[in-house]
Amino acid sequence: MLELAGWSVQDFKKANIHAKRGVAIRNFPLNPGHGFADYILYVDGQAAGVIEAKKVGTTLTGVELQSSKYKDGLPESLPAWFRPLPFCYESTGVETRFTNGLDPE
Repeated sequence: MLELAGWSVQDFKKANIHAKRGVAIRNFPLNPGHGFADYILYVDGQAAGVIEAKKVGTTLTGVELQSSKYKDGLPESLPAWFRPLPFCYESTGVETRFTNGLDPE
């Protein structure tokens, strides 16, 4: 789905955040206690958001707590658009939830 939308989907160990305007890096290790994000989204070489991927049929309500933990876990040494990362997605590939951390409402 990400590739169809124009993203370059890459593995963490071989990632090049400048390969394309939008790069999605899978299985991204975060700071201790934050686990691994299914995907970190880079736009123009800076981290901008996270995706928590779930199986089709999973109820996404409540999954946002997991992705919210990931948005706070990006190592400080990595470039980011904002901290914490402002955009959180939870998706089954069929259904997607989105939280815009820049929108106060």
